[in-house]
Amino acid sequence: MNYSFEKITANQVQQFQALITKLYQCCSERMQYQSDRFGLPDAELRCLMLFGDERYLTASGIAYKLNVVKSRVTRIINGLEQKGLIQRVKDPKDSRVTLLRLTPNGTKRLEEIKTFISDLHYEILSHMAPPQRRALLDDLDLLKNSMEAVKELMV
Repeated sequence: MNYSFEKITANQVQQFQALITKLYQCCSERMQYQSDRFGLPDAELRCLMLFGDERYLTASGIAYKLNVVKSRVTRIINGLEQKGLIQRVKDPKDSRVTLLRLTPNGTKRLEEIKTFISDLHYEILSHMAPPQRRALLDDLDLLKNSMEAVKELMV
């Protein structure tokens, strides 16, 4: 659905593009800081985050979620396994399938990362008055929905 009742100016498009670029840059810098802080390469950190809602993952599932080839996932998994953060286990229903799960150290590290991210987001929101926070969250939800609608047009 297109809600363009008023003409979108070139200046608005440029401002939107600049803001999205700056937000992406801020997020990239945070990811780099997180990687350094937790001693994990970005890909390993993102892979570890996938376990947040999952007890087990497969290499092909990780490849799909990270949008990387399976050979790259193998290197990521090997790195996390060498650090003692994940372990491979056979699927009890199908011994041909290898499942991946967090070790106790992996669970602890993931909780530390999740706490760091939550604290960071709290700090960001604390720099706004409550009405601004509500407006921001509503606007971000609108932005997300608009981006998803445009993404569907690209398929």
